[in-house]
Amino acid sequence: QLQLVESGGGLVQPGGSLRLSCAASGFTLDYYVIGWFRQAPGKEREGVSCISSSGRSTNYADSVKGRFTISRDNAKNTVYLQMNSLKPEDTAIYYCAAVHLLSSSWPPEVEEYDYWGQGTQVTVSS
Repeated sequence: QLQLVESGGGLVQPGGSLRLSCAASGFTLDYYVIGWFRQAPGKEREGVSCISSSGRSTNYADSVKGRFTISRDNAKNTVYLQMNSLKPEDTAIYYCAAVHLLSSSWPPEVEEYDYWGQGTQVTVSS
């Protein structure tokens, strides 16, 4: 069974940091582009960042540039999202998603992603 599982969410004060993990089971991430998305209550899902299968290419939403860093460790079958200088507006459920590198454009459109995790809650509040 192909599965993505996010972890690392929680409650953090403004200015703080969190590192989210996206671990795959049932398949290897080596040939997959991985994206991070978030959805806040009452808002549409927003693309946050994505990383190519090799890790050499990354893409970020303007709202997180300079604060978030995406990375991957294919040996651990895991992708990370390091989030620094967190703001209350970063509060959302964060999801990771995967699409095979041969099946996607760059950066992939949200509709191209085939596999999705269940999400992890990030709350930024004092």
